[in-house]
Formats: sequence, C-alpha cells, structure tokens
Amino acid sequence: MIVCHCTNITDHDIRTAIDWMRTADAHTIITPGKVYHALGKSADCGGCMPLFLDTMRSNDNLEVPMQLRALRTRATQEKADEGRPQGNRIPQQISAA
Repeated sequence: MIVCHCTNITDHDIRTAIDWMRTADAHTIITPGKVYHALGKSADCGGCMPLFLDTMRSNDNLEVPMQLRALRTRATQEKADEGRPQGNRIPQQISAA
C-alpha cells in the first residue's frame, strides 16, 4: 500500500528501511526523518504522517532498545531539578540598603 503519495513510499519500503537500520545499528533511535533519509527521500506535504507513523509503529524492530529506555526518565528528572538550589541551602535574598 502506498503511504506517501508525494514521494511514492510504500508500507513495505518503511518496514524494510526500519529493519535495515535496526540491523545496521541495534541502538539507533528510528525516526520518520531517518526513514525518509534511508530511502533517499524527504517529506513533502506531511499529509501522510499519521499513516506513516502507524506503519512505523506496527514494525517490531521500531522499539527503543532496552539500554536506552531509562534515558528519558533520567533526562526528565534532571530537567525537573533544573534551577533548584543544591542541598538544603536557602538562597540569600539581597536587601536594599
């Protein structure tokens, strides 16, 4: 089935590109942009993106490798802690004299 009419990409093309990328690098994060790049094409109008993403999600090789799954949790926690004082120190207020 044709998924992207602008660039003539089929569901088979998407599955093949994902399988190829996973075989080439088991730790890679696969994105729609990387799939387009692997196929030597680029997105045009974006109208196919919902079907493109559904096709990608249906591929078992799309899953994020186990070693990388915890990275998002750590990054989210680091961002939540950003700007907070270290330890129990309370920032001193500057008084106007």
